[in-house]
Amino acid sequence: MCIIAGGACGFENDVAYPPYNGMTAAGNQNIFQSGKGCGACYQVKCTENPLCSGNPVTVTVTNECPGACNNEAFHFDLSGKAFGALAKPGQADPLRKWGRINIQYQRVLCNYNGTGITFKIDSGSNPNYLAFAVEYVNGDGDIGSLEILSDNSKGWLSMKQSWGETWAVGLPVGISGPYSVRLTTIESKKTVLAYKVIPGNWVPGQSYHSRVNV
Repeated sequence: MCIIAGGACGFENDVAYPPYNGMTAAGNQNIFQSGKGCGACYQVKCTENPLCSGNPVTVTVTNECPGACNNEAFHFDLSGKAFGALAKPGQADPLRKWGRINIQYQRVLCNYNGTGITFKIDSGSNPNYLAFAVEYVNGDGDIGSLEILSDNSKGWLSMKQSWGETWAVGLPVGISGPYSVRLTTIESKKTVLAYKVIPGNWVPGQSYHSRVNV
């Protein structure tokens, strides 16, 4: 069990609020996949512990669980809220005190109920370098490629995964926003275009919400 945190995916404190609502998990390397697993959704449930309800809950991978978590092939370090949600009514705190339980899991499609894909500008961004984390991606939840386009660029600029779910690109001299973003997922290879979602006067640390999703 882990404390709610956006950690190694770059989502920061957003994980505690809608639409994540604290229902998150850190995954070991086979789940986190060097950041490629960020944003993926899993349905988990527990049936072996008498405190467990047996009802499934859905969590989003928002962090990495390193070290001893890799002693097992697959390991989920659930947020406190997600861990407690596995329990029978009134048994959340007793179940959390176990700290470690066996669960069943399966990959499922993410569904953020009408929330558009959101781009959170990294604090290290500047006029020559743009980086942002990508949040609330429906479907696969993961990202295989990202490109940006401005009115004064000669074509799409390919971004590279910097860390977690944060992608970055060096900006050629004279290139400025607004920027459109084209995203392609890993599993289903679906592509979506967020048109001019990042304004010309973007600010590090600010989030920009699109009206589109996968």
